[in-house]
Amino acid sequence: MSRQLWRSIAFIGVVVALTVSCGWAAAIYAAEVSADQVEGQWTNEAGTSLTFHEDHTFAAEHFDELPVASDCTNPSALSSGRWAFYSSAAADQINAADETATRGTVLSLIFSAGNCEVDVYLFGDDDDPSMCPTGDPDAGCPSDGYLHRNQTAAPALETAVTRPDGSGK
Repeated sequence: MSRQLWRSIAFIGVVVALTVSCGWAAAIYAAEVSADQVEGQWTNEAGTSLTFHEDHTFAAEHFDELPVASDCTNPSALSSGRWAFYSSAAADQINAADETATRGTVLSLIFSAGNCEVDVYLFGDDDDPSMCPTGDPDAGCPSDGYLHRNQTAAPALETAVTRPDGSGK
């Protein structure tokens, strides 16, 4: 075969590979987590913090410093709201945020102020996921933008037991 034909074949192969990989990056590295795993505080190295509650509310600190916040009308007002997983829809339906969904790979953060909704992609291991608030999961987050769940161990509490005779343990 001619050199020009090989170049054409190689070019087409590269274009196909790039096109396919861009759409699949989020799916390949996605971590499916439960609502229990989401609940709690998540932070990043830059100081952004998201605290998720069981009642599907959340509080945010310094969220306005993330690049995705610039897509919102008033980034400095992004301090709280509601969260939900995107539920799996039938083939002919669009995925929608659903507070009854108990697991997922993508969260929707709906902020109370500014009429702003942000998608948060869950990456990594199911046991130790990372969050990336972004409009484009293939673009990812800056290295200090990924949020990780705070794994604060509860201190062991020793409770004194008083017996009827007044003695301790």
